[in-house]
Amino acid sequence: MNPSLLWLAAALFTWGIGEGMFFYFQPIYLAQLGANPVQIGAILGAAGVAMMLAHIPAGALTDKIGARPLLRAAWITGVIASALMAAANKLPLFIVGLLLYGFTAFVAAPLNAYVTTARGNWTVGRALTLISATFNLGIFVGPLVGGFVGDHYGLRTVYFIAAGIFIASSTLIFAIAAQPVEQHDPSAPPASLFSNQLYLRFLGFGFFILLVLYLPQPFSPKFLQEIRGLSLAQIGLLGSIGGLGNTALNWLLGRIKDARLGFLLGQGAVGMFAFILWQFSALPALALAYFIFGGSRAARTLYMVQIRPLVHPAQLGLAYGIAETIGSLVVVIGPVIAGFLYTWKPVSIYPVALAAVLVSIFLTLAFRPAPTDR
Repeated sequence: MNPSLLWLAAALFTWGIGEGMFFYFQPIYLAQLGANPVQIGAILGAAGVAMMLAHIPAGALTDKIGARPLLRAAWITGVIASALMAAANKLPLFIVGLLLYGFTAFVAAPLNAYVTTARGNWTVGRALTLISATFNLGIFVGPLVGGFVGDHYGLRTVYFIAAGIFIASSTLIFAIAAQPVEQHDPSAPPASLFSNQLYLRFLGFGFFILLVLYLPQPFSPKFLQEIRGLSLAQIGLLGSIGGLGNTALNWLLGRIKDARLGFLLGQGAVGMFAFILWQFSALPALALAYFIFGGSRAARTLYMVQIRPLVHPAQLGLAYGIAETIGSLVVVIGPVIAGFLYTWKPVSIYPVALAAVLVSIFLTLAFRPAPTDR
């Protein structure tokens, strides 16, 4: 295994701990700062806009200068953003920090490109899902700590601790080695991605499916607190179980030879999550739901895996960047839809999501991409 992937895995693991400490509590803390459900959805959607704007330039830069400078920039930006969120005691400054943190999502395209290049003899699917699993292992630890700290010392303290963890993670990302930049013959450049019809169809198909995968997520912590009556510590425990599920299902689904089959199974897992939260309130059932929901992140990773055989290697960073922009558009739209559903009837998010999953599975079965390079 490439030693740089070990450093990257360690950096992602520690970052996952820091992000996991506050990620599941964002809607709750926004409410504590004075935001109502529709405003919470709009704020989270605005963070999605910040993500969306960053991916394509980051992907294009990755193809030109390599992934490592952009990885380092993302980590440093995350430290600054988390410090702003920790320093904020009113909503406006917190929103500034949250939007800046959303901007760090530009790391996705260079991260995928870096792992794809540095994977050695590993398949793309195995490398990407394993690296994703290390981040999700950190997400398993983070909510346990965040829930405990939030219950005993307040959610603001969680952000201070997370900022410190992000500083430690940044020291690890600076240890990774540069990877070669893919070149192409200047006299015979590859065709534009925007003339690649198969790639464009895959993006359109993926937009709906990624929206379906995200829809039940943003308001679930608030639903569990207000409707199911769970404490912050219990919600943190569920978040940690979700992180463990992310790790396990990334590893399991990433080892399936056919990426599309893993993609389908991940969607099915989201449908089961929505059904359980809709119909059950006992903590063991909710724990099972959050473990299963790990399939959503695995499905997103396997969606990205299926892009590689559709494009020229010299366009991989930009191709990932465009795809991540589609994913970020989902984060813009999803919380707004979920916010309106929650305002109308909190539980309605889950039957709507379940019905949408059934449609997404049908679309996946109907779509026939090129054979996936595993």
